[in-house]
Amino acid sequence: MKTYPLYLNGEFVETDNSIDVINPSNGEAFARVSTVDRAGVTKALQDAQASFDGWRKLTGMARADFIYKIIDALQARTDELAGIIVKENGKPLPQAKGEIGMTIDHLRWYAEEARRGYGRTIPHQQDGKRHHTIKTPIGVAAAIAPWNFPLVLAVRKIAPALAAGCPVILKPASATPLSSVVFAEACHEAGLPKGVFQLVCGKASEISAEFLENPICRKISFTGSTEVGRILIEGAARDIKPLSLELGGHSPVLIFDDADLETAVEGTMVAKFRNTGQSCIAANRIYVQKGIYDRFMEAFLERVKAMKVGDGFEEGVEIGAMIDEKALNNTLSHIEEAQAKGAKLICGGKRIGSTGAFMEPAVLTDVPDDAMGMCDESFGPVAYINTFETEEEAVTRANDTRYGLAAYAFTADMSRTFRLMEELEAGMICFNDGVPTTTQCPFGGVKQSGWNRELGIEGMDAFMETKHICLKV
Repeated sequence: MKTYPLYLNGEFVETDNSIDVINPSNGEAFARVSTVDRAGVTKALQDAQASFDGWRKLTGMARADFIYKIIDALQARTDELAGIIVKENGKPLPQAKGEIGMTIDHLRWYAEEARRGYGRTIPHQQDGKRHHTIKTPIGVAAAIAPWNFPLVLAVRKIAPALAAGCPVILKPASATPLSSVVFAEACHEAGLPKGVFQLVCGKASEISAEFLENPICRKISFTGSTEVGRILIEGAARDIKPLSLELGGHSPVLIFDDADLETAVEGTMVAKFRNTGQSCIAANRIYVQKGIYDRFMEAFLERVKAMKVGDGFEEGVEIGAMIDEKALNNTLSHIEEAQAKGAKLICGGKRIGSTGAFMEPAVLTDVPDDAMGMCDESFGPVAYINTFETEEEAVTRANDTRYGLAAYAFTADMSRTFRLMEELEAGMICFNDGVPTTTQCPFGGVKQSGWNRELGIEGMDAFMETKHICLKV
């Protein structure tokens, strides 16, 4: 098997230790990636700090030129990179190519934003004084990325950090590090100054501890579970270290009687089953108003039963392998527990074969509110569907969660749309569509779904300090 290197201070480095990368479609190791210990992370932080002054002093246009070269290098390897994502993650090939497309869009957006770290002039209130704000890069940043969208969710952190003038060290998920190695190769090909981008892999607890405790690291951006986010918050409290956290979600979908049926079905299918249901903004709790319920269920079940499950390289596959056996078993246990509490399994919900982490996409109805899948993410291809009668009831049930990342609603009533904008407790609210994410708009949640925002102008602000300048004239 090929052993992939780390990228440290402008060089590709193979170490004595490595971890296997498993293909979730067959459960077999197909590659290895080198790992680094905590001392290696310390050295990476020191090298990043050494690069900071030179990188921050480049003009925004100069930093943008480097990012455009990274784009060119990635685009030249789209097919190869998509194949790597399928192998390490299990998602269908068209979805892997879609992830690369979004990655390129993120990079292009922040290349353009690099020249727009605007301050402002503030009207004075006292003669003889003038007031301004300027924005400056926060310093060396650490990015900790998840496995479900291994490339694009890493780049959501890397691109704005680089645009803002911050060196960045990426720690990808151990399950899906190879697409990050390709990204490092693109940075190297682009001629990025040494130390400005580095890639480390290894034991998450050791790497994150160094990020938290080393004063060189001035910012940590993390995507992952609320539980791990809580640990980072506790660690960051010691030195008041700034965090950006995109944590767990438990997104509701509200389908009202006046919704266009086809739009509601297709939008819910995308929101629920994209990426094999392994998405932080996936539809988790689907609430359908009673007047449209029977028609919705008939059409929705027809679509679910027609989905092809299989290896991500197979033509027409919509549901790929889940990331590993543990994830598969967790989802199946949620289904079993819901049934034990009275939920009705309408279709699917069984493991497929004995090789690879595959399962039949499942639909359950009449699911009790205290079932595990109604309280926490099942993070798999399972839809929990219940009914509601009134708008007030729908909003109450949608908000009855500690999470608040995304929410979806399907309705033709514009007045209701404006009411829901204000009443739903979520950082992103998507109407009559199943895909809220777009590069130019902020991404993030409320309550226990996280702190701060990625993407949009907010995404670069997260890597900059705002300074008030007071001038006596």
